[in-house]
Amino acid sequence: MKVDGIAYRSIALDPDGWSVNIIDQTRLPHAFAINKLTTVEEAAHAIKAMLVRGAPLIGATAAYGVCLGLRTDASDSALRKMCETLIATRPTAVNLRWAIRAMQELLLPLPEGERVSAAYEKAAQICDEDVAINSAIGDHGLEVFRRIWKAKGEQGKLNVLTHCNAGWLATVDWGTALSPIYKAHDAGIPVHVWVDETRPRNQGAHLTCWELGKHGVPHTLVVDNAGGHLMQQGLVDLCITGTDRTTATGDVCNKIGTYLKALAAQDNNVPFYVALPGPTIDWEIEDGLRHIPIENRDGREVEYITGRTGAGEMKDVRILPDFSNAANPAFDVTPARLVTALITERGICPATRKGLATLYGR
Repeated sequence: MKVDGIAYRSIALDPDGWSVNIIDQTRLPHAFAINKLTTVEEAAHAIKAMLVRGAPLIGATAAYGVCLGLRTDASDSALRKMCETLIATRPTAVNLRWAIRAMQELLLPLPEGERVSAAYEKAAQICDEDVAINSAIGDHGLEVFRRIWKAKGEQGKLNVLTHCNAGWLATVDWGTALSPIYKAHDAGIPVHVWVDETRPRNQGAHLTCWELGKHGVPHTLVVDNAGGHLMQQGLVDLCITGTDRTTATGDVCNKIGTYLKALAAQDNNVPFYVALPGPTIDWEIEDGLRHIPIENRDGREVEYITGRTGAGEMKDVRILPDFSNAANPAFDVTPARLVTALITERGICPATRKGLATLYGR
């Protein structure tokens, strides 16, 4: 994707050939900054502090984190320790564990002297595969958009509601839920996106709006609780979100508030789609409500809002009384029964075990 006419990936090797450049998402939308990672500790911090976020990008960052760590110590014990450190940064997104497992399975059998070069090659492969996967998700999702647009008589706008950020900033490129939006826009379908602000970190306001605007996609920011009203008024033609973990039976775990959107969509007969890459499927879990660990983040993210003042300064502003506390569950689980279909790189399927197994040969 492009920013002011220049093509970027959300993560890439620096021209020096070993350090890793990321877009610092905590500074968007008011500043576009590239941070350089040089150690596994810096990679772990980038994931934990959400300089990078989104399940696929977290996995790619972890893979490069292993590369950086091996430059200092390529022993078995060091490899295992750095992998444990990286996995502990974010417990919900399955791509993190998947990427670390892939790195370990490749590297542990190799002699120490071969591990660094092999790690960099594998991390690059993970990134390239992610780009191809997300582009394919967009192609399959485009067919959904075309069908709904045709059913609407190709009149007015195709109004899409999304939650959180599942664009190219959440992946290496293209995105998951936003990939079909970009493809539809580029194909000439007059897409308009309702963007949930996505409290408490406001990824919709900070990231999705920024992405869509840079690509020229018409969009409107709404507060999280406006979605149901918009659906009641007939102003939403479809919902599409991403997911950080999908069970083998089609339950989806995504940013907190996704479940409420799915409930509103069902009540108003609005199709609710979830876009996901294969590595996001956790084949070891069947019941998302019982078995997906939900990350509880620092309550400060709820207590404060970060924004830019009229003078151009970035400020943290407390929004509740000093004597009040805040809880901050970061994700919720949407049961498969509320999902119209899953859009994957291999095609579209029902949110069922049979549907996923058919696509992935399980």
